[in-house]
Amino acid sequence: MIEELLTRISVLAPIWVYILLFAFAYIENLFPPSPSDTVIVIGGTLVGTNYLHFVPALIFATGGSIAGFLTAFGIGWLLDKKLIHSGKLKFLNVQAIEKAETAFRKWGYYLIVANRFLPGTRAVISFFGGMSRLDVHKTMFLSSISSLLWNIILIYLGIVFGENVAIVDKYLNTYSNIVVTVTIIIILVFVINYFIKRKKNN
Repeated sequence: MIEELLTRISVLAPIWVYILLFAFAYIENLFPPSPSDTVIVIGGTLVGTNYLHFVPALIFATGGSIAGFLTAFGIGWLLDKKLIHSGKLKFLNVQAIEKAETAFRKWGYYLIVANRFLPGTRAVISFFGGMSRLDVHKTMFLSSISSLLWNIILIYLGIVFGENVAIVDKYLNTYSNIVVTVTIIIILVFVINYFIKRKKNN
């Protein structure tokens, strides 16, 4: 599959490959299953063959990441304002959401910095960042730094491993699975701790 994707992308004109890098990086922030990291690594492979240039590839990939992040951030901002605090969504506990927002205001900027290095949780972080009303300019700056560093790593891996993209993809999937597993464990710990405290208070 990876080799086929590499073959299909490499026959496109360079400008379309750049646009593709932007599109996949953008979509992943809204639909996390998107294989954007793999596509960017493939872009790095094409940089290694001089079919693409490093700087434009980095700009398009990072631009897509930032644009996607800000879109999800904006959705979180608007959804919170119009729906969640209105009480119209009966299945959501407004007080619980407010507590989550308070915690995110305290630790949210650290998560923004780590955002691109946390596959599987990127859309959630950007959404809650907006919902928690984090400062837009500070959030944009930190997410840009995070995206820039992560995309440099991915493009570099593509250059180093050349056409052996499947190897990089394998390690990226392993890394992603570890991050998602750890995240789920942390969430479960917080949920269990919440119910234990609630039971004691009752």
